[in-house]
Amino acid sequence: MSETRFAVVLKQLPGVSHIEALELINASEEVVDRIENRPGKMGSLAIYNHLGLLYGAITPEAARKGLELFSEHVADARENPGKHPNIDRLMGLVERDETLRVKHVFAV
Repeated sequence: MSETRFAVVLKQLPGVSHIEALELINASEEVVDRIENRPGKMGSLAIYNHLGLLYGAITPEAARKGLELFSEHVADARENPGKHPNIDRLMGLVERDETLRVKHVFAV
């Protein structure tokens, strides 16, 4: 069985074992979400970490790149709103032209 495009993408991103979580902060300085380093969320954590490092925040441009990185999961997210909240968030940032700041919470 060949790897999915998403699995290949994840192997190319920086590791996240040193990160406990990422907090996503809006323009009002409120933490709107937290992506924790746990099974089922590590792919999202790796993508959001990469975007934060590359763009300095999750800007609309970064969100578009993130949707590319989530690859085949984006179609499933569009067909099933709420199933992939981290993808839904990226789509919303693009639609609303919003930016979220990324705060790293490092593992100790």
